[in-house]
Amino acid sequence: MIDHDDERQERKPAFGQWLVTQKDRSDLVGQLAIGAVADHRFPRNADPEAVRKHLTTMQAEGDMFAAVDDAESDWLSA
Repeated sequence: MIDHDDERQERKPAFGQWLVTQKDRSDLVGQLAIGAVADHRFPRNADPEAVRKHLTTMQAEGDMFAAVDDAESDWLSA
């Protein structure tokens, strides 16, 4: 029997790659995505935890960490 959930999960882009496609959103996730596009060191092939570590290194504002939480929920449900 084929498990289609597994197939969908395999095709899901990395969180960082997905995030940069969200730059046209009008919420905090969109602001985070705009920053990610402009940041040449942003970990595009990373998971949400690596993005949080990068934000910590960059001394990002607390709102951006909340945006990662929101984005992670959206990414997981996509």
